[in-house]
Amino acid sequence: MDLGIKEIEKALEMLGNELQVKKNEKYRIVICGGAALIITKMRERFTKDIDVLGIIEINNKELGIKYLNEFPIEFQEAKEKIGKFLNLPTNWINTGPKDLVKFGLPIGFTKRLIKKSYGKNLDVYFSSRKDQICFKLYASVDSGPGRHTEDLLGLKPTLNEIKKAAKWAMTQDPSISFKMELKSMLKNIGYEEIAERI
Repeated sequence: MDLGIKEIEKALEMLGNELQVKKNEKYRIVICGGAALIITKMRERFTKDIDVLGIIEINNKELGIKYLNEFPIEFQEAKEKIGKFLNLPTNWINTGPKDLVKFGLPIGFTKRLIKKSYGKNLDVYFSSRKDQICFKLYASVDSGPGRHTEDLLGLKPTLNEIKKAAKWAMTQDPSISFKMELKSMLKNIGYEEIAERI
């Protein structure tokens, strides 16, 4: 099932309501990928699922991102109930990109997050345009040409933004082979100048 802005909003609203019914606990999640692009209106398209990067932790008003191996049991149960009700696939909301947290997010990531609340018990933080450029560049090299590259080009990154994204991507995979693939991809999408400088 393809999820557009209406479907994503409805699913998150229902999830927030269900979490409020199940347990009076606040959940703060970070969403990236296609769903974040759609909700923040950076891109007008559809997605197959909602990618959760991690959980927000607040310490002295400072935001941090906690690695999320799997959803807490109450969240998992609420997710499954809403998924069945809306006839969504079992992984309609998942922790697919969680390992990005392990290797280090772009500098200033938490300061750029875009917050939206879905009821009293669910706050969702969407990744910003600058960070989406980083993620989409890395994913484009990792998986080859396709929707990630289309999203990347759709965000119309500047030379400086691509340069910063490329430097970040190489922290995720410092291998020579990745760097060569990155340089090749940058040349193919019109960023030859950056390809020569990294």
